[in-house]
Amino acid sequence: MDSKALTKIQSAVLITIILVVAVGGGAAYVIWSASQPPQESIKIGICADLDNAIGKGIWQAVVLAAEQVNAEGGVLGRNFTVVVEDDDDETLPGDIAVASNAMTKLITVDKADFVISNGLGPPIVFTHQDICAEHKKIMFGVRGALDNFTQRVLDNYDRYKYYFKLWSTNSTTVAAGMLGDILTVGNYTGFTKIAFLGQESSTTTQILSGLNSSLPKHGFEIVYTGLVPVATTDFTSYFAAIEASGAEILVPMIVTQASISFVKEWCDRESPFIVWGILSLAEKSNFWELTDGKCEYVSFSSVPVLSGYPLTNKTVSTREAYLDRWGTVVPSSSAVAAYDGIRFILPDALRRAGTIETEAVIRALETTDVETSMARHFVFTSSHDLFVGSAGPNKPAEDYVLVAIFQWQSNATQVPVRPEQLMKEAGVTYQYPRWDGPWSK
Repeated sequence: MDSKALTKIQSAVLITIILVVAVGGGAAYVIWSASQPPQESIKIGICADLDNAIGKGIWQAVVLAAEQVNAEGGVLGRNFTVVVEDDDDETLPGDIAVASNAMTKLITVDKADFVISNGLGPPIVFTHQDICAEHKKIMFGVRGALDNFTQRVLDNYDRYKYYFKLWSTNSTTVAAGMLGDILTVGNYTGFTKIAFLGQESSTTTQILSGLNSSLPKHGFEIVYTGLVPVATTDFTSYFAAIEASGAEILVPMIVTQASISFVKEWCDRESPFIVWGILSLAEKSNFWELTDGKCEYVSFSSVPVLSGYPLTNKTVSTREAYLDRWGTVVPSSSAVAAYDGIRFILPDALRRAGTIETEAVIRALETTDVETSMARHFVFTSSHDLFVGSAGPNKPAEDYVLVAIFQWQSNATQVPVRPEQLMKEAGVTYQYPRWDGPWSK
C-alpha cells in the first residue's frame, strides 16, 4: 500500500475540515486548534522556610499574586502555577545541604521557570545563586542586604546575571539610608549621642563600618557599639552598658524574634534613650500584642504596605487583598517584595519580552520601570539590585522604593515619621516615651 495514500480516518477528517471551511472559515480554526494541547503554565518556584512566619508569608504572597494574575487572563496566554520547597533557611544556624537540595529539586523536579529565594545569610544565598546560575534560571532574592550578593553580578555578569534582588536594600544603601534616618531624628530631637546594638553578621559589620565613618562628620558622637549573638534574647547587660554610656539614641539592628524581648526590656527598664532603627518584627501588625503594648514609642524601618500608608496606587489594595485572602495583613517586607515581583515586575517583563526565554526576560528586567505596592517607580540598578531613591542624587525618596521610618503610637497604630513629608501628609508628629529622659530637660 502507498504510504502516502490517505487512510479512511484521515479522509474523513479532511472532508470534515473542507465542509466546515465551506460553511464558515472562522469555525475551522476553532475545531483545528481545539485538538492542540493547551500551553503549559509558567511555574513560579519558592525556596523558603514554610515553618516560619517570613517563609509562610512569602508563600502566601506569591500564591495571591499568581491568583490575581491568572484572574486577569495570565501572561502570554499562560497561567502562573506555584511550586514550593521548604529549605529551613530560617531554622538557625541554617543547613546548607537542606537549602541546596531544596533549590535543586525546585528546578530539576518541580520544573520551576522562575524562582523566589528567601535565603537567610550569605552561605545560603551564595549557594542558591550558584545553583540558579548553573541551571540558567532567573532567581529573585527577597531577603539579604550584603553588598556581595549583587556585586557578583558586576564581577561576573555572564554567570550571575540570573540574580535580581527585590528586597532588601544592600548594606551600602542601608548605611546611607540609616545615616539619613539618624540625621532626621537628630534634627527632630537635637540629640547627638548614638549607641548601636546589632546582631552579629557580615551585613551588620558592613553597615556599622559606613556609619562609624560618616556620623562623626555630621556632629554625632558614637558612645557605644555592641554586637550580640543571633540567639541572644536577654539584653540586660547590654542595656545597662548603653545607659552608662549616656546614649540618647539607640539604633538597633535586630532581625529575629529577639525584637520582642528587646523592646519589652527597654520599656520595663524605662531606659533614658529613644529607639530608632531596624527591628524586623516591629513591622508586623501584631507586634503590639506580642510586646503587650510595650512597643509604644519605638521607631523602626519598614515599607508603607505594612502600615497601610498609600504610597502608590497599589499600596493599600495589596494590603487589603492579602488580608481578604489570608485573614491577616502582610507579615513582612520580604512578603511584600515577593508579591510585587510576581504580581507586577515579572508579568511586565514577560509581556515586554514576549516570551519566557531566559535571556530575553533578563534584558526586559534590566529595563524595568513599573509601579508596585512598594514603589511608584520600581527599577533595577546595573548590579540587579533594587533602586532606592535616597541612594542617588536628585532622586526623591518617595518616587522609588521607599524604606520609611514608622513609630508605634497609642491605640496600636503605626505612623510614618520619616521622610518628614510623609509625616506631614499623615498629620502626625514624632512622640517621646512617657518616662524621663533627655527629652525631659
